[in-house]
Amino acid sequence: MRRMETNEDAPTLGLRALAWVVGDATRAERFLALTGIDPAELRARAADPGFLAQVLTHLESHEPDLIACADALAIAPTDLVTARARLES
Repeated sequence: MRRMETNEDAPTLGLRALAWVVGDATRAERFLALTGIDPAELRARAADPGFLAQVLTHLESHEPDLIACADALAIAPTDLVTARARLES
């Protein structure tokens, strides 16, 4: 069951979303191909708020993934969108 709001901070949600993306080989390969980064760069940038915002933007660009990620994290999709906005500010 999905919660409607989360008290987690934006970087934590971004990291959880990144873990969800790379937790599936097909989804991870798609992310790497679309962003043009390699696994070493991904590891190096994992704590960078700008990069985490890009991860969330990537999810927003494909609504089925945004919804699936939110379901997996037990949060509302809008929580991911809000986290992205906070990471960008």
